[in-house]
Amino acid sequence: MKFKYDPQAGWTFIETIIVIGIVLILTSSVGFMAFRYIDKAKSVTAKNEIENFSLALSTYFLDCQNFPQADQGLNALWEKPSTGAEGWDGPYLTKKPGTDPWGNEYEYMVPGPNGLPFGIRSFGADAMEGGEGDDKDLSSWEG
Repeated sequence: MKFKYDPQAGWTFIETIIVIGIVLILTSSVGFMAFRYIDKAKSVTAKNEIENFSLALSTYFLDCQNFPQADQGLNALWEKPSTGAEGWDGPYLTKKPGTDPWGNEYEYMVPGPNGLPFGIRSFGADAMEGGEGDDKDLSSWEG
């Protein structure tokens, strides 16, 4: 079997550009979907960290008979505070408390809202109170 050279065979420049365009459109749509899942993962991570802090604060309370003061903050779960921590048997976390997934500090308050002993809040992606979607506040007192 012998192959003949046909100068008309193959893809034209326009067909190649169209194929590249289609590939770019498909790639960008996948990228946008991935960003939506990344934003959702950040919210889930913040909720989980708030829950971990709440559990650690409960253990801290059992040992010290009080919650850390507001000025001591969540860092009292990692390093023993200089005052008010008799019975401290920490650290109560596996790593030092850091920022929320958006790079902002968690707000820790004692006493907490609605008569609760403490409150922990992340202000979401916008780092401001209130908001919807990714900007929604996440807290220990709201589900």
